Amino acid sequence: MGVPVIDFSKIDGPERSEVLAQIANGCQEWGFFQLVNHGISEELLERVKKVCSDCYKVREEGFKDSLPVRLLNKVLDDDDDRRQYGNQYYLEGDEAAAAQATQLRLQQLKNNVDWEDVFTLHDDNQWPTKAPPQFKETMMQYRKEVKKLAEKMLEIMDTNLGLEKGYIKKAFCGGKEELQVQQPFFGTKVSHYPPCPNPELVNGLRAHTDAGGLILLFQDDAVGGLQMLNKEGEWIDVQPLRNAIVINTGDQLEVISNGRYKSAWHRVLAMPTANRRSIASFYNPSLDATIKPAPDLVRVPAPAPVRDDDDDDDGSDNIGGDRAYPEFLFGDYMKIYSDHKFQPKEPRFQAAGSFYKRIL
Repeated sequence: MGVPVIDFSKIDGPERSEVLAQIANGCQEWGFFQLVNHGISEELLERVKKVCSDCYKVREEGFKDSLPVRLLNKVLDDDDDRRQYGNQYYLEGDEAAAAQATQLRLQQLKNNVDWEDVFTLHDDNQWPTKAPPQFKETMMQYRKEVKKLAEKMLEIMDTNLGLEKGYIKKAFCGGKEELQVQQPFFGTKVSHYPPCPNPELVNGLRAHTDAGGLILLFQDDAVGGLQMLNKEGEWIDVQPLRNAIVINTGDQLEVISNGRYKSAWHRVLAMPTANRRSIASFYNPSLDATIKPAPDLVRVPAPAPVRDDDDDDDGSDNIGGDRAYPEFLFGDYMKIYSDHKFQPKEPRFQAAGSFYKRIL
């Protein structure tokens, strides 16, 4: 079983309504789905694979001396010493305590380390200095195409949610798109998850939800490891599918949709023998954008019913308000997220909302 796969080539044809329904289901019931025939040329995608793989070859030696590798080796070396020399180095009773300390360090490793080589691209940052030829040209072209796909997908979400065309993009601009003052942030994270000698001891990437808006992932064709948590609490593989684009909704779309769309928990498993490629592009709000549920998706509280004192009606039939999320600045949310990425999202929403109230 995997996440839904949608043929995006049918979106502008006679089967448009069916594709819209499939996308709505993917957003509401899953938070993850895959697009095939999405309009980005296979020739470009093949070039992206090559330049990113070549880029990692340049970085590979550096990963071998990276913090995740050193931390894993330190824990394993300490454990080997304990097993080999325990009787000589520990007083009676201390060896058991040392074994417990090793287990604690292993658990801390699992909870705090990601087995990932990663760098991020965006329009204003410095490109990798040791990148192979054609890397910048290819990735700039790819980012342009993915950004167009992201904006088309946001317009589809506008339609499915019953919002005016362009509403979500305008919200990402702080409601001021026409002024060109604030623009959505568009970044691309290039990751590789190298083979891990002890995949049971570390995560490729710890479980989390994504902070931003819409995520478009071009993942490895053959090497799996990405999983999402479904509504039943089961970890489901996001199956490798050649040249597909994986879509997932972030925390800010959950807020704007007033909970109709959910940002799904997901993780990457460390793999023992294969190197997994992952190219994730994030279409996020401006840091200055104020994020809140779209007014059209929030019911207006009904007036209190008029009744006699002896009326037993407790007003339970009153539909009331259903605004499920606070209002906050995306920049404030990101500050909170940076320290609490791998923890539940609901306290992040509330903390950002409380901060916003204090500054009004």
